[in-house]
Order: sequence, then C-alpha cells, then structure tokens
Amino acid sequence: MNAVIRNLAAAVCLISASAFAQTVYKSTMPDGRVVYGEKPVAGATRVETLEPVAPKAGIPGLTAEEKARAAQIDRQRATAGAAANQSERELDDARRQLQQAEAAREAGKEPLPGERIGMAGGGSRLNEAYHARQKSLEDAVENARRRLGDAQRALR
Repeated sequence: MNAVIRNLAAAVCLISASAFAQTVYKSTMPDGRVVYGEKPVAGATRVETLEPVAPKAGIPGLTAEEKARAAQIDRQRATAGAAANQSERELDDARRQLQQAEAAREAGKEPLPGERIGMAGGGSRLNEAYHARQKSLEDAVENARRRLGDAQRALR
C-alpha cells in the first residue's frame, strides 16, 4: 500500500512539476526508498534531476510532406492566377477588336471612289468592289464576335 501511495505521490509531483515547469529531484535513500521532491533529500545515496518536458501547445510545425504540398498548392494558385490574368487580357483585347471592327464597318458604308459604275440613263450603281469590301468588313465583325465569345467561355 505504501508503494502505491509513494508512486501516486511521485506521479502527482511529476504532473504538477511539468504543469509549472519546475525541476523535480528523485532521491534514492540508503534503504532503497525513492523520494521525489522540489529539493534533493539530505542523506540520499543517489540524486537524479528530472527536467519537465514542455507540454506541446499551439500549432505544431509542418512536416516535410506538408511543406511540399503547400508549395505545390502555391504554384498551382500562381499558375491559375497567371492564366486568369491572361484570359482577362485576351477578353479585353477581344472586346477592343470587336469595337474597332464595328467602327470600321460603320465608317465603311459610304462608297469609295471607284466603287460606283455609271449607268447609260444617268445615275450610278455600286460595283463588286464595294460589295466585296462590305463583305470583308462584315466578316471582320463576325470574327471579332467569335473571338469575344471564345474569350468569355475561357473565363468560365
């Protein structure tokens, strides 16, 4: 029974010592008894110092595997961010090209010199050069719209 009480007392001392981060002394007496305390016991044949283990508190450090995974996620985010920025630039560029194509089409409605043919009874009519130019302006607008749609889908 005394051994149980001594061991229990020793355990309480160790627990309280580590809770308060105090040094504990284990003194072995000449008759073999072991005494734990805050000071070495006088007359002990052997005295050991038991330093308390600091309790683990807070956030533990990352393992090498966790650090590698975090670095990989950072690289993926950077790549995704760069791709998103590239897509945004392409979208802005596509909008600008559509505006320019529409403005060119609007400005190109008036016939240019040489795009009219005179008629025998007077007056004139538009020739093939005018219609070909109008077709190319319309095609440029359609291509710009298609590119804008592709850029918008790329961002989704």
